[in-house]
Amino acid sequence: MSNDHLVGMTVVHRRYVPYSDAHYAGNLVDGAYSLAAFGDVATEMSIRTDGNEGLFASYSDVQFKGPVRAGDCIEIEARIVRAGRRSREMEFEVRVVARGNPERGASAADVIDPPLVVTTARGVVVVP
Repeated sequence: MSNDHLVGMTVVHRRYVPYSDAHYAGNLVDGAYSLAAFGDVATEMSIRTDGNEGLFASYSDVQFKGPVRAGDCIEIEARIVRAGRRSREMEFEVRVVARGNPERGASAADVIDPPLVVTTARGVVVVP
């Protein structure tokens, strides 16, 4: 049975990056933050496509293109690019859609339009 109908399916999450997750100077969070977010969207994708959380088998071509900072609002997307019998290959992207702007005030923030692509990757999830 072909799973070609799954190709192109997307799942998108949005979240605020709390200051408690800042790890480095300049309120930067570590790269693992984006990878954990990819795991969350991949889990939802697996539930939607297969009724199972699935297991992450591998990441490839992880690229950190810009910073993720505490105070950011990020959007995380997973898109299926290949669907085998038990495996789902996905492309992932983290985009910053809003960012704090302390120059305007302690709680000031700006919408980023168009969003900034800050992390990309490919990954494979296996389902039972």
